[in-house]
Amino acid sequence: MTSNPFEIPDTLRDAAAKSVEEAKKAFDQYIEATGKAVSTSEGAARSASENATDMTRQTLSFVENNVAASFDLAQRMVQARTVEEIAALQQEYLRRQAAAMAEQGQALGAAVTRMAKQTTD
Repeated sequence: MTSNPFEIPDTLRDAAAKSVEEAKKAFDQYIEATGKAVSTSEGAARSASENATDMTRQTLSFVENNVAASFDLAQRMVQARTVEEIAALQQEYLRRQAAAMAEQGQALGAAVTRMAKQTTD
């Protein structure tokens, strides 16, 4: 019995690629504006503000990395020719994101612990 995978039409993949590209452009503009807003707010209070700013920057970096991974997945998916390829890409993405989320959670936990320690010292 031969397998006949479902082919995804080029026009559909092209339209999806354009949508992904436009969404990424909008996200990049959002990140740039958010980065400028964070930079503007840095002049407030020193010690607590510096810790909060560091955490904000770290969190923003995590968000940027996670969204970049999502756009990478989307770009790869629009190039996929079969449903099987899409499923494999999604599995790999979920595996990588689970590992990234665990690392990010540990990093944020360590940052909160440092902030709490500095506050009580």
